[in-house]
Amino acid sequence: MSKSEEFWDGASKNYDKTEERFEYIHSRSRENTKRFLNDSDRVLDYGCGTGTAACQFSALVKEVQAIDISSNMIEIAREKAAVANIENVSFEQGDIFDSKYSNETFDVILAFNMLHTVPNPQDVILRVKELLKPNGLFISVTPCLRQRMSFLVSLQIQFVSVLCKLGLIPIPIRRITSSDVESLLAVGGFQTLESEEIYKDASSYFVVAKKSIKT
Repeated sequence: MSKSEEFWDGASKNYDKTEERFEYIHSRSRENTKRFLNDSDRVLDYGCGTGTAACQFSALVKEVQAIDISSNMIEIAREKAAVANIENVSFEQGDIFDSKYSNETFDVILAFNMLHTVPNPQDVILRVKELLKPNGLFISVTPCLRQRMSFLVSLQIQFVSVLCKLGLIPIPIRRITSSDVESLLAVGGFQTLESEEIYKDASSYFVVAKKSIKT
């Protein structure tokens, strides 16, 4: 088990509770996303956490394949789906770079609260492009930790930064901006269709981007 997997396994028990503080951002992002989903879509939810978004979107699409590196997160997500009698969502422990995922397989790929925590965001963007069908959509929301935030959140981020430097949090926590996200998408060959900076104690950047097709 990797240190990252172990960290997220440990965080899984209280994950939903800790996310409640930013529920406005999460709800707004999910409502924005729903407008871009179709009943024929095959969706990949990358870094699905405890499955809240995947379960909410299940009624709007053909199927959702939801993955997370944490087995404990996946277990909680499966329980949510079972309680709600959701049958078109599959939850699996895995990573977007797994070779079992074929190119041009998905109509939509979701990455909620992911890009600031991965080792190489540009590699993720390029992998997303590989997996999307022509004109497929990448929908993400990313905390922008170099932009506006409340004093309390600022203190928390500083504390987390210290823990990262000490190795007690074994994942990168990048302090990026909305412009950084747009730059990643542009370099990856995506066209932004819609974006919104959502604020509730901290800024998050919601964006829908289409895979550009070279002519």
